This record gives sequence, structure tokens and C-alpha cells, in this order.
Amino acid sequence: MLYWLTALSDGGDLFNLFRYITFRAGGAFMTALFFGFVFGRPLINVLRRKQGKGQPIRDDGPEGHFVKAGTPTMGGLLIVGALLTSTLMWARLDNGFVWLVLFVTIAYALIGFADDFAKVSKQNTKGVSSKLRLLLGFLIAAIASYWATILHPQELQFHVALPVFKDLLLNFGFFFIPFAMFVIVGAANAVNLTDGLDGLAIMPSMIAAGALGIIAYAVGRVDFTEYLDVHYVPGTGEILIFTAGLIGGGLGFLWYNAPPAAVFMGDTGSLALGGALGAIAVATKHELVLGIIGGVFVLEALSVIIQVLYFKRTGKRVFLMAPIHHHYEKKGWAEPQIVIRFWIISLILAMIGLATLKVR
Repeated sequence: MLYWLTALSDGGDLFNLFRYITFRAGGAFMTALFFGFVFGRPLINVLRRKQGKGQPIRDDGPEGHFVKAGTPTMGGLLIVGALLTSTLMWARLDNGFVWLVLFVTIAYALIGFADDFAKVSKQNTKGVSSKLRLLLGFLIAAIASYWATILHPQELQFHVALPVFKDLLLNFGFFFIPFAMFVIVGAANAVNLTDGLDGLAIMPSMIAAGALGIIAYAVGRVDFTEYLDVHYVPGTGEILIFTAGLIGGGLGFLWYNAPPAAVFMGDTGSLALGGALGAIAVATKHELVLGIIGGVFVLEALSVIIQVLYFKRTGKRVFLMAPIHHHYEKKGWAEPQIVIRFWIISLILAMIGLATLKVR
């Protein structure tokens, strides 16, 4: 919205700054951070009054989690609120990619909110039916995938780009839509599975968003794409403002989610964050790179899949408990130790993912 102030510029004044994506990204970050600090405590107080007993704790979960009983959930409202406010203020609202990513984020946040509300009101961990959640998730992803295809240049439509072999495009044809849907739904559910310890999901989400924001900015500039030898997707640079808002909002949330957490993000936050990351990857034609940058989320999801399939086949478990962060809890690792080590791994993987921009 503030981009419109450039109409008042003569080319050499303060208003000219609003032309620059990097300046507006900084503004989005500070706006989202300020939003989190201002509204964080009031939101937590409201959630605590409304929810009473807070988020239900799994009976079969690690013993150390029972002390968290009574902690309110739906803290993802703080992240989404900060993200939405900062993006609408600082991004160009005539950019289709901005609205695409906002659509996925808000739609998945609503699914997560419904699930959190059901859990809190019924005081059990079941929430909304998993089949209904998946159905709605795939429906949203289908709309977003087709939308992204329309926004892509004609030569990139229905194609999948490879991270290292940059001259090679795989023509998926119609099957690109199901592929992109899988990326978005998979990312949303993987982040959701990761959200099991205080601070575990939010920092890797911010790290992944930062890396994807850099990629979005790079592939949205023709001079950068020529130097980096990646495919040019005009308009994606504005996604950097969205990711800056996500990082600012995430830091504001982490202030209250740091151990011991005063609030959990809940499915409201985790589904929204994961859906956003998947949508950005599809928009920038970096779906496969997301698997590297979001490697921690992939590991968490795989640990659940492996555990379920192996148990059904043999009646035995591969991990002491899935997702894998609970496995390390059962082995005696302290919660902060697990969280910080996963943060470190996320940062390493993000750097590897960014390195693919220049690998030949």
C-alpha cells in the first residue's frame, strides 16, 4: 500500500525509497516485529481467558510435556496478523504473487484455527477430521497451483526446474498441478508435525522463509537471473516483503514462545507457515530446493511415515516415538538441546539450498 507514495516522488526525495523492494522489506520486518511486541501479551491474555485449560496434552506423549498443561494455543494468530498487516502495508498490491501467497497462508490458517478451536472446546487432541483437513488443504493447493501457473511466464508453465542442472526443465504437463499441490500440502503438514516443542517450528520456518525470500528476489530480477543462471520469474521479488514480514512476526511470536512457552502457535500457525513456504517454492519454481531448505520438516514428516508403515508391517517401532524430535526426548535429550540443534541443522540446510543458485 505504501508503494503508492512513489506517485508523489520526483525521483530524488524520500518518497522514492518506496520504489525499492529492499527498503520496503525492511519496513515490513519492523512493522511485523512491532506488531508482535505490541499485541503479543494482550492476545495471550485473551486466549488464556477464552480457552481456560488451554491446549490438550497427549496422554501418550513425553512425560515432560504434562507440565505444559494450561498453556493457551492459537498463537499463530499473532504471526498471521503481523504478516498480513506488514504485507498489506509494504508490498505492491497489484502483484499477483503477493495475493497468491497471502491466499494460501490465510486459508491454511483458517483450517488450523478450526482444528485448534475444536481441540480446545472439546478438550481432546482429535480436533477436525484429518480427512476433512486434507481435502480442504488439497482444494486450496489446487487453486494456488493453477493460479501460480497462470502467473508464470509461458516458457515455464507446467515445468519443473532442477536446482543444479539449470538448463534442464521437466515438462510435467497437466501433472504439474498435482505435483505443486503435493508440495504445498506436504510443506503445511510437515511444519505442523514439527511443531511439538517450544520454538522448534518457528525458527526453521523463519530460516526457510529468509532463504526463499532471497531466492524470490533473485529470480524476480533479470540481471540476477542472468548472473546466477536461474530462470527469470517476473514479479516474484515482491515475495521478499512477505518473507520479511514472516520473519518479523515470527520473532515477535518467539519472544513469547521461548521456553517455557507462554503460548503455542497451534495448527493456526504451523499450517499457515508451511503452506506459505510451499506456495513460495511453487511461485519461484524452486519446489525441489524447498526439500533442501526445509530438510528438517522433511525429516520430521519422513519419521512419521516410516514409523507408521514399519509398525503396520512388523508391529515394531523404528523410533522410540515419532515425530523424530520426540524420539530424542525419549532418549533423554533436554528440550532446549533438541530445539537449538534443529535450528543449527536448519541454518546449514538453508545455506546449502542458497548455494544451488550458483552451482553449475
